[in-house]
Amino acid sequence: MGSLSNESFEAFLDSLKKAGIEISNESELRERLAEAQRWRYAFTTLAANGRSIGIRFEDRSAEHNRSEIYRTFSEFQFPETAVAIFDASLKAHH
Repeated sequence: MGSLSNESFEAFLDSLKKAGIEISNESELRERLAEAQRWRYAFTTLAANGRSIGIRFEDRSAEHNRSEIYRTFSEFQFPETAVAIFDASLKAHH
């Protein structure tokens, strides 16, 4: 098996969901990531700005799986800024 950095956005989203993240309008998110050449950048952009089209993230684990979420971002080689943006999108849920 190759490096996780070459894995698909589907594997990334599945890992987030296993860590307790619920994704609203997941079909739209998946469609947009499938169209993007740089899916990591597209994901980060949608985490920051996707609320207007119904893309939202909620931590259903009540922050119990925080380290697993961070590990997922690390394994898929997201920059630290992407983690901060995703964190902010979780906090903006309310």
